[in-house]
Amino acid sequence: MSHRIFDEYAEKYDSWHKRNPKLYECEAKAIRALGLKGKGLSIGVGTGILDSQAPIYVGIDPSANMLRFALKRGVKSVMAVGEYLPFKDGSFDFALMITTICFLKSPEKAIIEAGRILKYRGELAICLIPRDSSWGREYIRRGRMGHAIYSHARFYTLKEIKRILEMCSFKVTDIKSTLGYSPHEKPRIEEPTDNPRGKGFVCIKAMKT
Repeated sequence: MSHRIFDEYAEKYDSWHKRNPKLYECEAKAIRALGLKGKGLSIGVGTGILDSQAPIYVGIDPSANMLRFALKRGVKSVMAVGEYLPFKDGSFDFALMITTICFLKSPEKAIIEAGRILKYRGELAICLIPRDSSWGREYIRRGRMGHAIYSHARFYTLKEIKRILEMCSFKVTDIKSTLGYSPHEKPRIEEPTDNPRGKGFVCIKAMKT
């Protein structure tokens, strides 16, 4: 996907949390519940809206306009893509991808790269909108209708991401999920749960093996 789309829609993207405060709080709670610690890298940091929920040392993104917002939030930022990380081997305690996986050209390559920059037994957390959830189906529908961003997304099931992680030498250790209601229901704040079934926002934590 071209980063130009995100360059064009950076300001609107950044205002999402203001327009959807309850969704934002649900997702923030799920990320905090992962208990990520140490020196962290955000892969696909975007505007840094949700990255403050973890101890992020630096974030990468291919969109210059997105990174401008992240910098304003105090997130140290570098222009790069997930498949080619400009960091030394074993540089980080954890890496975090928040709804990044659906926009990557090669998720497998990005996950292998994440493993390279992680320390021994470092952790990778991937937060996604499952394709088979009501939220995933709604965003796919919007994409087919020509939505500027969702039309470029490729959504995955939780099972597919687990399989990719295992193929890339990661072991799943924890799952936190939220948004147990559909996009057509009135938003409400939920506590994260360990049961991802039917949830619209799922975070998987996996250890480098």
